[in-house]
Amino acid sequence: MSESPPRRRGLRSVGAVLAGVLATVVASLATDAALRVTGVYPSGVEPMAGALFLLATAYRTVYGVAGAYIAARLTPDRPMQHALTLGALGLVVSIAGAVATWSRGPEFGPKWYPLALVVLAIPTAWAGGRLHAARRDSTSEPASAGMY
Repeated sequence: MSESPPRRRGLRSVGAVLAGVLATVVASLATDAALRVTGVYPSGVEPMAGALFLLATAYRTVYGVAGAYIAARLTPDRPMQHALTLGALGLVVSIAGAVATWSRGPEFGPKWYPLALVVLAIPTAWAGGRLHAARRDSTSEPASAGMY
């Protein structure tokens, strides 16, 4: 038996969001590892300096935008909804991380770090969805558009 189109569409939607999550998580963990190996981040359980958490926030924000773009790009329909679904997942995980690490000690970083991840989860997802929409709209213009 073959799958019906709605079932296929649902699987593609789930796959698009999972691809966005996977891209974001793998890129973040790979960057963390590369920064440890190169000595930018301390190895082991040594606490990081506050400025390094700013660096982590910056690249995680970029990766969040990229992951949301991937989710929006791969979905069969409603790209912004899929990008924001990724943002909602990021929000839930960030809140859980903030709660779990809030009073655990300096090795978990300054208090602003988990709060920044919570605050940035939805805006980065929205930016990824908007980036996809802008790229989609720019490629659907006629070749002569904007020449005169």
